[in-house]
Amino acid sequence: MSHDDMSHEASLHQDSVPLEATPLPATSGPLKTITVGETRYTLLGTAHVSAASADDVRALLDCGTFDAVAIELCDARHHSMSNPDAMGEQDLFQVFREGKAGMVAASLALGAFQQRIADQSGIQPGAEMRAAVEEASRRQLPLLLVDRDVGLTLKRIYRNVPWWQRFSLFSGLIGSVLSRQDVSQQEIEKLKEGDMLEATFSEFAAESEALYTPLIRERDRYMALRLAEEAPPGRYQHVLVVVGAGHLKGTGEHLEAPWPANPKAERESLEATPPPSKLWKALPWLITALVLTGFAIGFSRNTDLGWQLVLEWFLINGLLSGGATIIAMAHPVTVIATFFAAPLTSLNPTIGAGFVAAGVELYMRKPKVRDFSSLRQDVTQLKGWWQNRVSRTLLVFILATVGSAIGTWVAGFRIAGALFAG
Repeated sequence: MSHDDMSHEASLHQDSVPLEATPLPATSGPLKTITVGETRYTLLGTAHVSAASADDVRALLDCGTFDAVAIELCDARHHSMSNPDAMGEQDLFQVFREGKAGMVAASLALGAFQQRIADQSGIQPGAEMRAAVEEASRRQLPLLLVDRDVGLTLKRIYRNVPWWQRFSLFSGLIGSVLSRQDVSQQEIEKLKEGDMLEATFSEFAAESEALYTPLIRERDRYMALRLAEEAPPGRYQHVLVVVGAGHLKGTGEHLEAPWPANPKAERESLEATPPPSKLWKALPWLITALVLTGFAIGFSRNTDLGWQLVLEWFLINGLLSGGATIIAMAHPVTVIATFFAAPLTSLNPTIGAGFVAAGVELYMRKPKVRDFSSLRQDVTQLKGWWQNRVSRTLLVFILATVGSAIGTWVAGFRIAGALFAG
């Protein structure tokens, strides 16, 4: 019998009554045990900023009744936890070429927020996950990583919320990270019920169904599906599932409901990034066509007008994009290269000004070993983003891209105005 058939048959006999077993110790966080066929799943709701939750994990595993441990981590976060210097192992040029600069910057920002909380509270967020990883290794128990990749979650958040809300999310993230004020007790309390993503975006999640769904509801379902894949009924006798208290109810409800016949297919659907609309994909080409048409109309009317429009296009694009790299304290050669590249890349949707700017900056100021080793600590302070060559290159990329985008619209409207005025 396949695991899928076994899961389907077991779902007909599932309940929330634990089998006869060693009594579990009392914990500071909530516990919920769900029995499916011959397997029990004990869900521990943890506080991500709490030494007591780490103690709960150790106490439960000390009782010796579990033969597998599942935790609310993805491969990327587990790797980052096991290897704090993992960020420094990335090929920065590859990051820019694959369009991952924004995600890397967001991950650094989240890590900086986490470090601020650790410095202020004296407790490293995620201590209970570390405890679970260490205890599972010490006892040679299978460790199951059941959360969705943080990058996928960020992408689905970005795609799911309306375009006008994306700037608010980005500015809220940057503002909460770069603020010099202490993290409020209220924010720390939010972390005790959720995780770093939820604490950062909680202000918006409560009011936005579009944000709440990929941030919380989808992850509840995702973790249940991962358990159906990695720990189906009969594979283990008793699985300890360590999740944030905010995910306990939702994940538990999915485990209690009839299990899907094909959990892998449904899980993969929750990993897919919704594609941009056809209009959004066509917009850069449409803008290019309109600008070139504007040039043609200008030259057809008057040669001087045509050259005036071309000059304004180059100056506006170049000054805004190149000026933005000055804000990032880019190398002078980077500033000059961006100034000349932006007007051209704005007419070629296949390459962006940010890519050119970051490439030149990497060539002129190649990050050193110490930049990678101190990256996570440097970005906890506002000035550190400019002092560290890795994070500064990310800023160069982002600001050059934003400057070029603004320049395209400003210059485009200027061209339209000049043509209609004529």
